Amino acid sequence: MHTTKQNDYINKQNSHFYLGLCLAVSSTVFIGSSFIIKKISLKRLFHAGGLRASAGGYGYLKDWLWWLGLATMGVGELANFAAYAFAPASLVTPLGALSILVSAVLASKYLEEKLTCAGKTGCILCILGSVLIVVNSPKQEDSQSVDELMQRIWGTAFLNYILVVSSCSVICCALIPKYGSRNVVLYVTICSAFGSLTVMACKALGLTLKNLVSESTSGNAAWMLIFLLLSITVCILVQMNYLNRALDVFDTSLVTPVYYVIFTLLVLVASSILFKEWTTMSRTNVLGLLSGFCLSVVSLFLLSYFKGPNCYELVKNSARVNDYNL
Repeated sequence: MHTTKQNDYINKQNSHFYLGLCLAVSSTVFIGSSFIIKKISLKRLFHAGGLRASAGGYGYLKDWLWWLGLATMGVGELANFAAYAFAPASLVTPLGALSILVSAVLASKYLEEKLTCAGKTGCILCILGSVLIVVNSPKQEDSQSVDELMQRIWGTAFLNYILVVSSCSVICCALIPKYGSRNVVLYVTICSAFGSLTVMACKALGLTLKNLVSESTSGNAAWMLIFLLLSITVCILVQMNYLNRALDVFDTSLVTPVYYVIFTLLVLVASSILFKEWTTMSRTNVLGLLSGFCLSVVSLFLLSYFKGPNCYELVKNSARVNDYNL
């Protein structure tokens, strides 16, 4: 009887894993497409003479195409949220590299960003890195009750993480007026910091909802839901604001890989602190997961700097002038 229950539990965990994997892959398609749609909208606004988002303008809010991009990203984020409810964050987040692959392919078609042989090699490496991540990621998660989750959120380790990323975001905000037009890392660091907190909140929200469905909750579940929903809303609004500014100033091929690297690293750190996902992995799996991540990083920078003969020059020029033709 014990063996049967154990097998049922393992089968259930495996089914959750593959469901989360399918949701994660589908979300990358929607999110990758949304980058291109919103970029086209921002270009239209610039050519029409509107005030750019990087200068504090919000003219893109009147463009239906930007709202389509936002809706596309919303669908992708919903799929991504569902993926976090069923699969570990150490699997779902690194697979975000596939969205950059989708973005690169669409950019070559709709934004006239040439995809060279090196860029195509980057696409292949991105796929290989994603396969390594899937194979080596944890297949089973450490289940926690709502009370245990609250203890971990208010624990010293995770509060210190929040303090560090918040301090870095404040510093970046202070530096943006002077260096924002030359350094994409300032915008991306803020997006990534709040993005990692969004992922942790989404993962915690999924766990709380699971506990509510199974009725294994305490009286704190309702307050936890409100707190997590508010946290997710605030973090997403901050991400959207600074991501729009980054996309307006810099080329998509520069923003997306830098965002992926910083965001993924922060999520891996945060998930190891809050959900302790890495404790269930062997050294071989950890090495394989990190190798897949590194391979994805290499592929993304191949896509960034070798998409066309003038790509690097455009990035250099974008650091010197703020109104070049996107």
